[in-house]
Amino acid sequence: MKAYHLNSHAGAGRLVRADVGKPEPADGKVRIRVEAASLNYRDLLILDRAGESELNGRVPLSDGAGIVDAIGPDVGQWQVGDRVAASFFRDWVTGPFKSSYVPSSLGGNATDGMLAEYVVLPATALVPVPPHLSSVEAATLPCAGVTAWHGLVTRGAMGKGDMLLVQGTGGVALFGLQFAAALGARAIVISSSDEKLARARTLGGSILINYRDTPDWDAAVMKATGGAGASHVLELGGPGTYDRSLRSLASGGKIIQIGVLTGFGPKPDLARLQWENADIIGVTVGSVEHFMAMNRFLTDHAIHPIVDRIYGFEDVPEAYAHLRSGSHFGKVVVTL
Repeated sequence: MKAYHLNSHAGAGRLVRADVGKPEPADGKVRIRVEAASLNYRDLLILDRAGESELNGRVPLSDGAGIVDAIGPDVGQWQVGDRVAASFFRDWVTGPFKSSYVPSSLGGNATDGMLAEYVVLPATALVPVPPHLSSVEAATLPCAGVTAWHGLVTRGAMGKGDMLLVQGTGGVALFGLQFAAALGARAIVISSSDEKLARARTLGGSILINYRDTPDWDAAVMKATGGAGASHVLELGGPGTYDRSLRSLASGGKIIQIGVLTGFGPKPDLARLQWENADIIGVTVGSVEHFMAMNRFLTDHAIHPIVDRIYGFEDVPEAYAHLRSGSHFGKVVVTL
C-alpha cells in the first residue's frame, strides 16, 4: 500500500512517500481503507519537528475516514463495509482525560496517523460516519470538530442567547460558528479578510470585525455588545491574542483555550478572570464519547463541515503548503 512517512535523515525531504505492506488486524482491531484525511495546524508543527529521531518513519495526520476493510477476532461492533472515522486519541474512549492518553494521539510522537491507504486501529477507537456526510467531510471531524464541541458545548455549556467570539476562519473556528448558530447563540467573528468575514456571515456570524482595520478588536467587541462582552471566547491565537481575549470576555464568561497560532511567548495577565468571575477551559480535542455526541448533533441539525480545498494523494506537500499559507477557509483535505 501507499503511505507517507516523516523523514528525519539529513538532506532528505521531511515528508516522503513509501510503499509498505498492508497491515493485518489483530484481536480487537479493525482495518480501515482510508478514503480521506484532513490537516490541522498541529500537523504543521509536527512536520517542522520531523528531524527529530522519534518521528522518523511516522505516518502523519490525526484525522481520517474510510471504510472497514477487515476485522480481527473479538470485534463485534463493526462489519466490513461500515463507514467510520478514527478518534484523535486512540485510547481515550470515555470518562475524564488522563495524561496516559497523550501517546495514543494519532500522527504524533508515538502513534502512526491516517495518511496511508490502510490503517489498523482498535475497534473502540472508531465512530460511525454520520449518514449525511461524505468521507471527505467526515475526515474533518476528529480534531477540529471534536475540539470545538468538547470545549464549547460539553464543558462550555454554550446555548441559546450566549455570545461567542471566534478568532479567524480555520477548521475549529468554523465548527464553533456552526455549533453556535445551531444552538441559538450569536457569534462575533474576527478575521483579516473582508471576503472571509462575508462568508462567515452566511454561517451565522452576526458581528464581523476586520482586525487589520481594527487592531483594537477587543474594544470593538465591547462596543458591539454594549459593554457586555462575549460569554464564550474560542481562543485560537495564543500570546498574540490572549490579552485582547481577556478584555473581550463577559462577566462570568469562559475562554476556551485551544490554540498557539501566534507561537509560544509571554504569559497574559490573568487577573481579570478573578475580577469578572470568569473561567479558562483548557481543551485538547476529546474522547470517542465526545465524538459520538457531536455526530448526533451534526445529524440532528444537518450540519456539513466547511471544506476549503481537496488535494489528491500525490499532492500532499501542496496541501501542507496551502494550510501553512493561512489562506484557507475551513478544512484542507487529502483524498486517497
